[in-house]
Amino acid sequence: MIMTTLKFTPVCRLILIAGFMAFLSCGKSEPDNEWLSRAVSTAQNQLKLAADNYSPGQNPRSINPAGDTRIAPPRDWTCGFFPGSLWYMYELTGDGTLKHEADRYTRGLNAVQYFTHTHDLGFMLYCSYGNGYRITGNKEYEQVLIKGASSLAGRYNPIVGCIRSWDFGDWQFPVIVDNMMNLEFLCWASKKTNDKQYMQMAISHANKTKENHFRKNYSSYHVVSYDTITGNVLQKQTHQGYSDESSWARGQAWGVYGYTMMYRETGKKEYLQQAQNIAALIMNLKNMPKDKIPYWDYDAPSIPNSPRDASAAAITASALIELSAYVDHGEKYFSYAEDILKSLSSDKYLAKAGTNNFFILKHSVGAYPNNSEIDTPINYADYYYLEALLRYKKYLKRA
Repeated sequence: MIMTTLKFTPVCRLILIAGFMAFLSCGKSEPDNEWLSRAVSTAQNQLKLAADNYSPGQNPRSINPAGDTRIAPPRDWTCGFFPGSLWYMYELTGDGTLKHEADRYTRGLNAVQYFTHTHDLGFMLYCSYGNGYRITGNKEYEQVLIKGASSLAGRYNPIVGCIRSWDFGDWQFPVIVDNMMNLEFLCWASKKTNDKQYMQMAISHANKTKENHFRKNYSSYHVVSYDTITGNVLQKQTHQGYSDESSWARGQAWGVYGYTMMYRETGKKEYLQQAQNIAALIMNLKNMPKDKIPYWDYDAPSIPNSPRDASAAAITASALIELSAYVDHGEKYFSYAEDILKSLSSDKYLAKAGTNNFFILKHSVGAYPNNSEIDTPINYADYYYLEALLRYKKYLKRA
């Protein structure tokens, strides 16, 4: 989730540089940075307007059908994305006003460190306080993060070998593919506190998810429920996808991002291979639109008239840029991500300054089967879009 936790070995640097040289020598011109400058400028304006119009602890989440903004209070799983976006925007621009606003909105989530009812503490705290700590080194942020990681670890079940995702529904012990994203928080906490249990939990969870969530073609189930007595799988289902056997687009994005991140944190080659396998599924999808912004579910029944999901595209772009640095011939991942970012930065998806209730991107989907957040801006789309832009800029400099 956090851009500059990437650590490049000398070999990785050589791979990256060689890859880009090969990429450029194949006749493809150097990236036109006009779209990038426009995207950053537009996002900067939107976030400054948003920071002025919303309040800490009442962060913008999406737009309701009536046109008003859906707010994310501290108990909402998306509450950390808006402060995280402010931190990323400060990093992209050096705008001191954005740094001030990022701090203000981050501190509005102080109570989250004590929450034990949710697995989403990585999204809630690591995107906000985590980015703030990485950028500023603020010890107050560090203490919130350490407490929050302890709260998250309390949801781990050693028999199942995973962190429990939800406390609602009829599942006995539900684990969703989204939960891969919260493992980065545990990896950070393990290194910061020298407590190996956090890392062991993260590895066990990633292993169990790899074993039980993925089909032979490397598409993913959304929800897997476990028996807490035996640790055996009870159910494989969806909650936000079209059907239990369909491929929910954002779920595939969480997967490629999560295993790329776990390779970075552990160096385990099986995670790198898993990330490549999921990436191949995404990149070779027959019904992927030309602009590479996927339909909300790869198997949605009304394709090509189904809503697109810009959030899935943004998450995928960010993951593929990181993945490109870890493999030989990584330029294919970078090129695909670049195409996504150019599409997201076009007028079709990028809002004009002052519109869109001050969100950056348009056309995301939250939970289509629940008739929730359909074809609307969503704060995590903005967050991962900015992360991808930041990674894109830094990778170009390294090349």
